[in-house]
Amino acid sequence: MKKSLVLGFFDGVHKAHRMVIQSAFECSDDVTLITFKESPAVYFGKKAECILSRENSVKKIEKLGVKEVVELNFPEIASVTAEDYLKNLIGTYNPISISTGFNHTFGKDKKGNPEFLEKYQKEYDYKYICVPPVKENGSPISSTLIRNLLIKGEIEEANRLLESNFVLEGTVIHGAKLGRTMGFPTANIKYPEDIVKIPFGVYGVKWQEHTAIMNWGMKPTVNNTTEPVAEIHILNFDGDLYGKNISVEVLKQIRGEKKFGSLDELKAQIKEDIKQCSEL
Repeated sequence: MKKSLVLGFFDGVHKAHRMVIQSAFECSDDVTLITFKESPAVYFGKKAECILSRENSVKKIEKLGVKEVVELNFPEIASVTAEDYLKNLIGTYNPISISTGFNHTFGKDKKGNPEFLEKYQKEYDYKYICVPPVKENGSPISSTLIRNLLIKGEIEEANRLLESNFVLEGTVIHGAKLGRTMGFPTANIKYPEDIVKIPFGVYGVKWQEHTAIMNWGMKPTVNNTTEPVAEIHILNFDGDLYGKNISVEVLKQIRGEKKFGSLDELKAQIKEDIKQCSEL
């Protein structure tokens, strides 16, 4: 059976990305997706904060039925012409079809685009599938749109467009253990540097089957940190997670970061925050 190819970076694997991937199955059940190990933006000297780690994006892609995900090193192919890149794809995979989004580009000077792929489909004997914009309220769904929603703390809307929950991962580190003395022990992780930053504040999150609450920020009430930290209090859990890698799904922002007049005020607010998280 001939392969179908899908081309793109697919940060977050959101609703529109899924449409591109699903289009490939119209021609073959054997689908290979060609992507990159890191955002091409890094090569061009831009800051690249992703919606999901590449590992998690690949997992989402594979769950859609894609048989093979090929991660290329962008710097190694950045100067390759669009035609040479296409010739290499044809020679390597002999695809029955190639699918991309409407704004996908490749090759030197970004000369590989939908018009280019459409032009060469007869010469190289493949069907080109260009997926048009998938719109929401008149605007195309894109990784940029979702990143902006996350930056503004609009977690629920971002998750809806992702068709999954925004995820934070990290190794549990030791903190000041103040939460434990207040009756709210936390698993603390450093926010991943390469993931888009949500606003400081309190969030309803989920760890495995457990409801949890996360405080992300500088802890202004206690003022005992010089860099922001994500503190996760897991409800109905009593275990040792130090040194373990955990992954939490972020469901909703409960409130912004706030400095309280005393630890008693903070403790009372945490109890109220937990009530809200329990209802998610």
